[in-house]
Amino acid sequence: MANRLAQSQSPYLRQHADNPVDWWEWSPEALDEAKRLDRPILLSVGYAACHWCHVMAHESFEDPATAAYMNDHFVNIKVDREERPDIDAVYMRATQAMTGQGGWPMTCLLTPDGEPFFAGTYFPPEPRQGAPAFTQVLQALAEAWRDRRDEVMTVAKDVLDHLQSTIDPLGGSLGPAELDQAVGELAKQYDAEAGGFGTSPKFPPSMVLEFLLRHAARTGSQQALGFVTNTCEVMARGGMYDQLSGGFARYSVDRFWQVPHFEKMLYDNALLMRVYLHWWRRSGSPLAERVVRETGRFLLDELRTPEGGFASALDADSDGHEGTFYVWNPNQLMRVLGAADGAWAAKLLGVTGPGTFERGFSTLQLREDPDDTGRWADVRAKLLAARTARTRPARDDKIVAAWNGLAICALAEAGVLLDEPDFTAAAVAAAELITDVHMGGEFVRTSRDGVLGSNAAVLEDHGSVAEAFLSVLGVTGDAVWLERARLLLDRVVDHFADPAGGFFDTADDAEALVVRPQDAADNAYPSGTSAAAHALIAFAAITGERRYRAAAESAIESAAAIATGAPRFAGWTLAAAESVLAGPLEIAVVGDREDRAALHRAALGLTSPGAVVVAGDVGLAVPLFEQRELVDGKAAAYVCEGFVCRRPVTTADELVALAAD
Repeated sequence: MANRLAQSQSPYLRQHADNPVDWWEWSPEALDEAKRLDRPILLSVGYAACHWCHVMAHESFEDPATAAYMNDHFVNIKVDREERPDIDAVYMRATQAMTGQGGWPMTCLLTPDGEPFFAGTYFPPEPRQGAPAFTQVLQALAEAWRDRRDEVMTVAKDVLDHLQSTIDPLGGSLGPAELDQAVGELAKQYDAEAGGFGTSPKFPPSMVLEFLLRHAARTGSQQALGFVTNTCEVMARGGMYDQLSGGFARYSVDRFWQVPHFEKMLYDNALLMRVYLHWWRRSGSPLAERVVRETGRFLLDELRTPEGGFASALDADSDGHEGTFYVWNPNQLMRVLGAADGAWAAKLLGVTGPGTFERGFSTLQLREDPDDTGRWADVRAKLLAARTARTRPARDDKIVAAWNGLAICALAEAGVLLDEPDFTAAAVAAAELITDVHMGGEFVRTSRDGVLGSNAAVLEDHGSVAEAFLSVLGVTGDAVWLERARLLLDRVVDHFADPAGGFFDTADDAEALVVRPQDAADNAYPSGTSAAAHALIAFAAITGERRYRAAAESAIESAAAIATGAPRFAGWTLAAAESVLAGPLEIAVVGDREDRAALHRAALGLTSPGAVVVAGDVGLAVPLFEQRELVDGKAAAYVCEGFVCRRPVTTADELVALAAD
């Protein structure tokens, strides 16, 4: 019999609807039930594409005996971290404080008031490698609650005191010296042999790469540009990139980007598409251009939903194993391609007899471009056709506002720069969906099949969607997008600001948790603080309104200590700081759509950090367009800084030369 989660909108929670565990969603009613029964809360947090979440579910939550013990001793709450990043943030900080590490599935034990007193991540069903069995953990905690309640409450108080005492942001400056320092810190962690930063596992450092591109553009640093070039090259040629249909997996389990964790996330692909676009803009690399086009096509073909948004993720598993949809062995290649092409493809793609992955299978890698491009195109088409017959990974088709915002920014810009009108149209459609569905009343973070979730939008949603609206303004010349962005950013300034500097992750009128979350560090995607900073900078550039620029600077300053001390976790903030140092340039491209097309493309092709480009008709109702006219009847580009403009130009070559002065 299905439990309460059968009625949930979240695909992740619905995955647990048939568990024998008596799950609750996070709600006042669930906390009240814990108080009524005088039981601790067992909080389990994960997400739909999480491999180890599936493992723990199969091993423990589907086990009748384990479930019975959970039901008898705890009130069990399941949370989708992608729906409720505020809850995840609070208890992940507690988990990291108590264990020194974090991850998903996250398992926390709470008092009925929500105060954490125990935390961990994955627990096996039997003792393994020094880790206790999940049932042993449950029994020990139930006994402690029953027999040593005072000790439990003391731990809960100490943890809560710690969370409350470390919540305030650390202010500081991010000027030229600090940005140079951040590059120096990154250099210490750079893997010169394999690209990227640190050792295994390696996550795609998309936001750090964007910072390094902007830093190289401002300073001319060849070191920073080299980090980008090498890392982008090896990521795109390794097994983490889908060599058949485009799109990046979540991360690489090894240093050399050979074996991925196979889930594909919307936010990774949106951020990486934008980075590769900007790398192509800087270098002209054919590889970069190919990755942008293929990743954009992946977003449209595999993640786009019927209502026009973008789904959150593709699962890592199918047919009971991770990566089954994506990996190959030599015999499979021979069957699909024949002996000659199969042997050629195996060598080209690194498919070996022993395998580079598991069970004799290999990931596909394209470490160098094939000499025979026609043969590769034919082989690729045949392999892709054969792969379509396999069981596809499940798709988490909920729409997350913030991540759709990231995708909109990437697609809107790439659509113009690479002359891919489908990309631009998809960006506009997704922005309309966010407006019509998510912002019909209170701004809501998620939807599914056009039906809203019950979770209020957090800071990252406001920031990423506001920046997306400004991107759509830039490519459509429709002033309505400026006003939609203003609605979001006014709420950011009025309801998320911390009087001590920076922003909280939740609004002052949002549901109160045991701690109001506030974390300026970027993780897999931009923090709310850095997302808001980017949107505020762009909005101030278009409107000239100082209050938004001041709010952006406050956000950047609040993350300065993280940015200089741990720059791998502040790439988006560092990129925003580069924009501030560069102005950023404000570029108005004035004229009819057809007449302005070349100027518009040239403006978006500029590498000046964070340059804000708006293209539209004469008289467009945005402040940047005031008194911007055609020149001798021709479309014209105005390059400005602080609304002080240089002479208008009418050709792409003139625009490039003017911006370089």
